[in-house]
Amino acid sequence: MSLMKRLEEINGDKKSSKSNEKSDDPFFELKIKIQNKVIGELDINFNDISDQNEDLKQKINLIIMKYIEEESLNLTSSDKKKIKEDLLDEIIGFGPITCLLKDSNVTEIMVNGPDHVYIEKHGKLVLTDAKFKNDDHVMHVIKKIVSPIGRRIDESSPMVDARLPNGSRVNAIISPLAIDGPSITIRKFAEDPFKVEDLINFGTLNSKMAELLKYCVEGRLNIVVSGGTGSGKTTTLNVLSSFIPHDERIVTVEDAAELQLSQIHVVRLETRPANVEGKGEVTIRDLVKNCLRMRPDRIIVGEVRSGEALDMLQAMNTGHDGSLTTGHANSPRDMLSRLETMVLMSGMNLPIKAIRDQAASAIDLIIQQSRLMDGSRRITHITEVQGMEGDIIILQDIFKFDQRGLDNKGKVKGEFVSTGIMPKFVQKLRERGISIPPDLLAIG
Repeated sequence: MSLMKRLEEINGDKKSSKSNEKSDDPFFELKIKIQNKVIGELDINFNDISDQNEDLKQKINLIIMKYIEEESLNLTSSDKKKIKEDLLDEIIGFGPITCLLKDSNVTEIMVNGPDHVYIEKHGKLVLTDAKFKNDDHVMHVIKKIVSPIGRRIDESSPMVDARLPNGSRVNAIISPLAIDGPSITIRKFAEDPFKVEDLINFGTLNSKMAELLKYCVEGRLNIVVSGGTGSGKTTTLNVLSSFIPHDERIVTVEDAAELQLSQIHVVRLETRPANVEGKGEVTIRDLVKNCLRMRPDRIIVGEVRSGEALDMLQAMNTGHDGSLTTGHANSPRDMLSRLETMVLMSGMNLPIKAIRDQAASAIDLIIQQSRLMDGSRRITHITEVQGMEGDIIILQDIFKFDQRGLDNKGKVKGEFVSTGIMPKFVQKLRERGISIPPDLLAIG
């Protein structure tokens, strides 16, 4: 069965309960219907739409009111006014996807050209009714997203990573690279950042694992959160950062600023792409080097992908204990292998043994997170890096997720289990005044 047919089946199965799933807004479907009609009638250049263009706003306002009167005969005047204001905000804002951005149940939005807008909801892909008028309309929304943060997208630079005001991650790619029209992918983050209690309720980890991680962050262990795309690494990194004491100076380094830290003493750094002339680029590696001169107590790198891994390991080894970062890998062992590759990408001709020595002495803990078959996210391993034995880095699982197949509803069955092994870092935490209760790591 093709992916498209499967997505259409999923969408069809949900039609009957769409009003409940799409939003708590009772006028959600009505607004989508009117919005599509308005977009179809507008004969304008969408790049002309802005908050400052009062004539155009008035024109759009009149069209909206016409369709509201046609479609909503039984509504009160206050309801009609509310629908009009919402639609005007959506068309002048981020167009047809504005409703989806406001829906807290939607975790990802994927625009595949003007006619196909998909969302991820409860871990499943669903085709929505939202449509753009044409490619220009999609381009207008992309430019509205990237312009305020100093990014650009055009034929000479047809890919861009950006963020929304709430920190949600945006990737856009246009012609000539995107053959079927401009494409937008938005990874949404909660307006109110998730707390550790939320992750426990979601089943991402259990209370004992959360307590252990709290001790590890407070005890200034260096931690890497590892996982695949969409596994929830950034969310977990946010939760870990909430355990950092408020009297410490934190410097964050990211491609597009996504972290939502609760502390006050935070300096946020963000990369910059090259300008039209190909100059002025500032990379993650440049920022990591610079932040070492900013007297940080903690360094948080949103994600290591390349040569900055070497600078991050050196920072962890030279007094910046308690640093946090994420990386793409399928297991804790794979994460260490990827770090070796990334260090070699720095251009430094280092022997593998030296790189492994650096990694083994720098990293205390690897948290492996996975997105499972049912769309749920789980921390599958909390693994200690114990040091070197010959040429091999020794790893020891402290907690792991014991998966036991699927139930009759397609949900993953399993439980978090402790290996019962006392980590070596317990002594390091004890020296810093933190005692781990013996029963925290007990089996059962």
